Amino acid sequence: MTNDSYLGEKSDPFDPARLAQWRRAHADPLDLTAHEDALLALLAEVQTVRTWSQRTLDRLIRQHLGPAGAARFTRDRLVQAYQALVDAGKLDFERETLTRLQRKPTRTISGVAPVAVLTKPYACPGACIFCPTDEWMPKSYLRDEPGAQRAYLEQFDPFSQTAGRIAALETIGHAADKIELLILGGTWSAYPRHYQETFVLRCLEAMNEQPAVNLAEAQRHNESAPHRNVGLVIETRPDWITPQEVLWLRRLGVTKVQLGIQSLDDRILALNKRGHTVEQSRRAVRLLRAAGFKLHLHWMPNLLGATPESDLADFQRLWSDPALRPDELKIYPCSLLEGTELMAHWRAGHYRPYTRGELLELLIGCKALVPPDCRLNRVIRDIPSDHIVAGNRTVNLRQVVQQEMARRGLICHCIRCQEVRGHAIEAQHLTLDTVSHPTDISQEWFLRMLTPAGRLAGFLRLSLPRPFDAANPLTPADVSAEIQGAAMIREVHVVGPALVVGADSRGEAQHVGVGRRLVAAAQELAQAQGFKQLTVIAAAGTRDYYRRLGFELGDLYMHLRL
Repeated sequence: MTNDSYLGEKSDPFDPARLAQWRRAHADPLDLTAHEDALLALLAEVQTVRTWSQRTLDRLIRQHLGPAGAARFTRDRLVQAYQALVDAGKLDFERETLTRLQRKPTRTISGVAPVAVLTKPYACPGACIFCPTDEWMPKSYLRDEPGAQRAYLEQFDPFSQTAGRIAALETIGHAADKIELLILGGTWSAYPRHYQETFVLRCLEAMNEQPAVNLAEAQRHNESAPHRNVGLVIETRPDWITPQEVLWLRRLGVTKVQLGIQSLDDRILALNKRGHTVEQSRRAVRLLRAAGFKLHLHWMPNLLGATPESDLADFQRLWSDPALRPDELKIYPCSLLEGTELMAHWRAGHYRPYTRGELLELLIGCKALVPPDCRLNRVIRDIPSDHIVAGNRTVNLRQVVQQEMARRGLICHCIRCQEVRGHAIEAQHLTLDTVSHPTDISQEWFLRMLTPAGRLAGFLRLSLPRPFDAANPLTPADVSAEIQGAAMIREVHVVGPALVVGADSRGEAQHVGVGRRLVAAAQELAQAQGFKQLTVIAAAGTRDYYRRLGFELGDLYMHLRL
């Protein structure tokens, strides 16, 4: 299952009928005739009731539709019914009503719709002692994880996975025209390049709803597609990042790299057979940052040889080492899983999973250290509990950590905890604030728009590169000539509920000029620092947006002369 011929099998050719099939499967139309009056009465109450919860909705469904109607109109079906009644002119659209009906409203609360797809199983270059092996899955993934199950049932077809996730999001009432595509599974850089290119092409064809003769054409189509790719994410290992790999990732359209560094202690890395060194992690981060990529690191406490005290010191190095300072971070406490080499160390008494109390204290200490320019995406990996031999089984551990921090008067300043999320904003009351820190190759600026209450409505990452001098660990050969000497916008992100392209804001942070104000501030800052060019690492679906701000498309980036 892991040879090149298996990977080389092509997906079915583009077929518009498959998209229609997906829509029927995920959005089977309802006959509203028999229930229309009851639905109108129900939805009128949804619009007006003051105190809201899932129990409120359940009560209203039973009250207006009765047992049979309640069984028929699941939350997904209610969203469809609401949209159908609005389209028929029988109800006025109210975004708050849709939000109340949505299942998992936080799915798009950070401004984009995440679509995760999995690559086929393929031989992993690593030999980590903690990593599970499932021959039917990419390395480190298990077949009964929810996302892995979907990929397995779709035979890891990139087109079907992408189209299916988009249809599922739209079915439960989420805007899916701004897609962050996350390509997960093993070490992306180790897959054959022909497979990588075909995989991205097929994902884009599903978003574009039309075929393309090659990847470049698919990227052009996506500039005005029904579902625009506003971010493309892959995951790989530090030892696979080279200047040539960086250029290849940019050619594919990648804008963010998830990098499994796991530890910043060479002794721990060696004990766990990670297969790379701390210096390789530092160099990988340098190369990616210099090329404009957003940096999403994975860090693992409770590895063999670590203690809670050594892990907290290790976590602090993420921020004290100028070569690191990630933009985003996932904390994945090591879980003891059957079938891993780590089991032998546990049975021999050489390895001890942390107690729940030890892990809780460690995570509280870590969250308190995260700076305001980093987004802490996860504090655990959601592994099905029946695979865990020993260690944490608390699935809502993040919530437990935050509750305990609040009890102690501690605050997490990470982006996720400070986002405006579902709160209404008034654009005229937003203020610009800047945070800056040096790395060993650049001066990094984090420009953020804050509400009067200090909530984060949007932000921009601006990287001002240092000259190639003796103090700079990179040389001109490490950085594409296209971007040398240019100020680099690595990310522009407006948070709050994702809105459809062109939709008016009704208190949400999107579509009120936050991004435009941030880019203008970055332009002014770069110009004041003496830079003659402002460059942005743009996903295919954001090119049109940047063109409207004066940027022009180059080979791999978009540029604005200052």
